[in-house]
Amino acid sequence: MKNNSIPELEIKAHTGGADDGSVSAMFDEFMGAFEEFKSTNDQRLNALEKQREDVLLDQKLDRLNAAMDSQKQAMDRMVAKNLRPALGQKDMPLERDGEYKDAFAAYVRKGEEKSLSIGSNPDGGYLVPDETDSEITRRLTAISPIRAIASVRQVSSAIYKKPVSITGPAVGWVGESDARPETNSQTLAEIEFPTTELYAMPAATASFLDDAAVDVERWIADEVETAFAEQETTAFITGDGVKKPTGFLSVPQVAETSWSWGNIGYNVTGVSGDLPAADESDVLIDLVYTLKAGYRQNASWLMNRTTQAALRKLKDADGNYLWQPATQPGGNANFMGFNLVEAEDMPDIAADSTPIAFGDFRRGYLIVDRQGVNVIRDPFSAKPYVLFYTTKRVGGGVHDFDAIKLLKFGTV
Repeated sequence: MKNNSIPELEIKAHTGGADDGSVSAMFDEFMGAFEEFKSTNDQRLNALEKQREDVLLDQKLDRLNAAMDSQKQAMDRMVAKNLRPALGQKDMPLERDGEYKDAFAAYVRKGEEKSLSIGSNPDGGYLVPDETDSEITRRLTAISPIRAIASVRQVSSAIYKKPVSITGPAVGWVGESDARPETNSQTLAEIEFPTTELYAMPAATASFLDDAAVDVERWIADEVETAFAEQETTAFITGDGVKKPTGFLSVPQVAETSWSWGNIGYNVTGVSGDLPAADESDVLIDLVYTLKAGYRQNASWLMNRTTQAALRKLKDADGNYLWQPATQPGGNANFMGFNLVEAEDMPDIAADSTPIAFGDFRRGYLIVDRQGVNVIRDPFSAKPYVLFYTTKRVGGGVHDFDAIKLLKFGTV
């Protein structure tokens, strides 16, 4: 039975200025879309209970899902833009730093290298001023989903080595006068996190660089932040460890019943490429409680937007939606009471894929940043443009294999 009275959904695009009023208006529209989504999904579920599939309801639900995702991405971009400060305007730390900033600006604009020795790099190029380096890192944290929830450590060497305890020392209860037998020693392992080079190459014209109003440090930060964030996020999730970090999905995966250190454990849905037909949310509840209590306290869901759209339709036994929107612009949604982080590099739902991760990523995944962002000015390779080969060194990998669990859409 078809319901021909359902209107087409209007999806609004926002092109106005990035002010608080615009963000608030977008958030109100997002919440309105969610209310309409719930109403439409309730109609769809009622129709299914009566064994009447309504194609128009399915189509409207898909459009609402797409509209909510688009609105959320637009809000996040607007909030991030509002948070960007102008670099080099306040809190100049030291006179020497101010002199270096001026010298660095002269290098970027004209190629002049006077007074840049303190920031020189033996491999060529010069380090950006410290506050620009910090601003790039801060922005990466704001827009990179994995960096925002993982542990981050700054190092000064090419490789960071971390000892981890696989099993603790044996302990036991004894009486006041009982003998104290020797306990077994704890088992330690050492994990290495090599840092590898990540680069971006923004280009500018000479006239752009000659413009005195241009803040060259902020321009470099603006140009490289998105490129760095996109490449990092892909590597942190699926990187193979060859000239890039090792992603947590590249770690060997085993069924949770066979889990051992060095592997990531998973539960199965029991259906190839889908959730169970009945009691769909049970497998998600099982995944939550597969994670030990100490990890659950700070756990997050990680999935892409198509997977999130599928989970938006789920309800608990009392008819409450398991997915709930953020309570304020720029925040994350939550699912089953836990923070939900969206990462487009997570796989889609498919046969034997693992599109859903759940865990304490701060304890489970470590990002290693080598201090310093390096810039090499190249006015020759792409005339009339000046290229700025900008590099940073970053590594990453799992450092607690019991802190992250996966849901596999398969049977074994």
